[in-house]
Formats: sequence, structure tokens, C-alpha cells
Amino acid sequence: MTAEPQGVRVRHRGREPRVHPAAYVAPTATLVGDVRVGPRARVMYGAVLDAEGSRIEVGEAAVVCENAVLRASAVAGDQPVLVGDHVFVGPHATLLGCEVARCVYVATTATVLQGARLGPGSVVAVGALVHARTVLPDEFFVPPGTVALDAPVRLLAAGDPGLAEAVGRVGFARAAFGVDAEWTDRINRYERIAEVRVAEFGAHADDEVLGHG
Repeated sequence: MTAEPQGVRVRHRGREPRVHPAAYVAPTATLVGDVRVGPRARVMYGAVLDAEGSRIEVGEAAVVCENAVLRASAVAGDQPVLVGDHVFVGPHATLLGCEVARCVYVATTATVLQGARLGPGSVVAVGALVHARTVLPDEFFVPPGTVALDAPVRLLAAGDPGLAEAVGRVGFARAAFGVDAEWTDRINRYERIAEVRVAEFGAHADDEVLGHG
């Protein structure tokens, strides 16, 4: 195992990634801004860890698989991505501004949204969604393809007729983007969300690519 960190490392907003010498970051993984990769962690091919105006922490012996996306944010308050020790983040999984405690399993294509907290030993199975501000108790299991919402948590199937109303009550636009807009006013809602992201992502114009390994 090489002692040198690999991957594409990018200085963003004056902060640059830090990779423990005992970690492995694949050559095509991308680390942007204040990203901290702990000892014996593994960040695999195509993964993107983008701290934006906040930070990302990947704990000891945590695994971030191929093409996973971890994105922090500060547009609706500080929303780091905190990944505990011995966490598994599966291929094509997405973690946005959330906290993942130790020994959590986030399966392939699962998604965890802003402000969510996953207790130690919990599982988010294939294709499942943990919505914004949801809190999973220790060792809680979210079945494949289901949606977990609220605290205390409840589960809804993808085809549940009450799902749209339940999601509307979550207040996702405010939690993720600081946008107050009615759930039913979708044109205004998504126009404002896009403007927030345009401003946030515009800060990347000053990024500096630090290179590989």
C-alpha cells in the first residue's frame, strides 16, 4: 500500500483535502475542499467528496465505494458529511449534509439527505431514501426501495398514496437550501433552489487542482 495519497485533490475556498497516510484514495476519486480521510479508509474509483463551504470527515476503516457522492453544504446552515469508523457506503450511494455513525451500512444507490442522522449499526438498503432531518435509531433497518421520514422514524413504500403528502411536510427546501416555498408551488420552489446551487457552485471557479498522489 503506497503511503502517498492518490486521487484528484482540489483546493476550494482556501481549504484542501487531507488524507491519512494509511488510507487509500483511488486515482479517479475526487476530493474537493475540507475533506479529511481517516486511517485505513478506502475511497474508490469515481467517488466524489465535495465539502463546499463545510467539511467532510471519513472515519477509520470506512469504505466509500465506486461513484458514490458525498456533498456537504453551508447554504442552509453548516451541514457537514460526517462518516464514522467502519461505515460502508455502497456504489452510487449519495450522502448530502448528513451524519452517519459508526458501523452503518449504506447500500448501493441508497440516498441520505440533509440533516439526517443515522445511528450506529443502522442499515439503509438498496435504493432506499432517508429523507431530510430523519433520525434512524441504533441498528435500524430501512428496507430496499423504501422512504424513511421523521423522528421518530416511519417507513413508507415507494408506491404509498400518502408518500407525496408526507414528503411535503418534511420541509426539504428549507432544510437543504434555506428556501421557503410552498410544496405545491413547484415552479417558484425549484427556480429558487437552482439559484441557490448556482451561487454555491459558482465558488468553484476559483478552485485549484492540486494533482494526483
